[in-house]
Amino acid sequence: MVANALWQGLLNALGWVLAWIYHIVPNYGIAIVLLTLAIRLLLLPLGIKQIKSMQHMQALQPKLKELQKKYKNNRQKQQEEQMKLYKEAGVNPLGGCLPMLLTLPFLFAMYAVIRPPTLTPSQDPLHKNAFVVANNHLPQDSALFQNVLTHQNTDFLFLNLQCNLVGAGTQVPIKYKDPADGQVKQLPGQGNATQPAPATILGKDGAALPFTAQTQGAVDCGHKRFPDMIPYVLLLAVMVGSTFFQTWQMQRASPKDSQSSQQQAITRVMPLMFAFFGLQFPAGLVLYWTVSNGLQVAQQTYLLRAGHIGPEALERRMAEQNAKAANPTPRRGVMSWMTERAQAIQNQRGQPSKPRADGGGSVPQGKKRPNPGPRKPPSSGSARGGKPAAGDPGRRKKAAPPGNQLRRNPKAEPPEDDG
Repeated sequence: MVANALWQGLLNALGWVLAWIYHIVPNYGIAIVLLTLAIRLLLLPLGIKQIKSMQHMQALQPKLKELQKKYKNNRQKQQEEQMKLYKEAGVNPLGGCLPMLLTLPFLFAMYAVIRPPTLTPSQDPLHKNAFVVANNHLPQDSALFQNVLTHQNTDFLFLNLQCNLVGAGTQVPIKYKDPADGQVKQLPGQGNATQPAPATILGKDGAALPFTAQTQGAVDCGHKRFPDMIPYVLLLAVMVGSTFFQTWQMQRASPKDSQSSQQQAITRVMPLMFAFFGLQFPAGLVLYWTVSNGLQVAQQTYLLRAGHIGPEALERRMAEQNAKAANPTPRRGVMSWMTERAQAIQNQRGQPSKPRADGGGSVPQGKKRPNPGPRKPPSSGSARGGKPAAGDPGRRKKAAPPGNQLRRNPKAEPPEDDG
């Protein structure tokens, strides 16, 4: 249930974005190109990671073959050494698979969004002569949905983007539901596949769509003439050529003998497989595939020229990994982080405090304790340290000699009387 909900959400999101782009740029082909560019930008980090991982794995193949020969009789030791090599190179053997698997749903989703909607006879007895729109993920109130359903304004570079190469030279018969007996019949005549059929189109909610009361029922993909097929053949050739070129570009940057015979066979067969699928796919999806291949080639070219992939890049990465292993960075704990943070806050507020020389607490460094002046000796009015009487010459206190910072001691004897 969750996977189905996510899949439907992806289809509806792509359909909404495609319809929104078409509303701004009312050209079906340009809308597909812009949507392809948006998808490639969204998947750019994954694409870079996939290219780097695959290229580094190709560069490691000679060393892996040496390990296989060295430990051919010890399978466990061979696996241990391989994992050690992966760790030294900082390469995940499965790192190139996950990004590629994440890009495949967008290809399948684009096929579901671009393919022409299917009209199936309604089973509702209230609508005796009606068709229901199936496999459609475009907003039904959008201009793109109306044009796709009625097969209008879907041409681009002499291509009908709803047709494929197989159907480019054939005529598609139109079937409709006869209101008299409720049977689905074929329209009379084979000359024009776009002859309107008297049928009402129902939306997803069961209500009749307001913009049309008739439907063409099928796409006129051309006539039985070879010139009509030339644009489809050229587009398919560009798609296959771009697929082959991007694989050849990566092979050229890899060391010699880095691919096994099975990998080389797959690389040669894949473009032919894509050509076979391209015969069945709508031209709009082939256009998406071709533009996506072109962006992939541009991305690989940049990474190769910048030195981010290739054998030299792998050697630099292995040297960095070895340097990190030789000088590991100690991990900081929570207590060390809190101590450093407290020290930083204290440094912002001022220099750290130091104890005062007179034992009266601490004074921040750089700040002087205010000097209260020299201490005055007690008066000489009483031999026991009492208050002097009025008029006693001992009321005039002598100033303490400079530097005499004696602490007051209540147990000390009072000074002698000057008189």
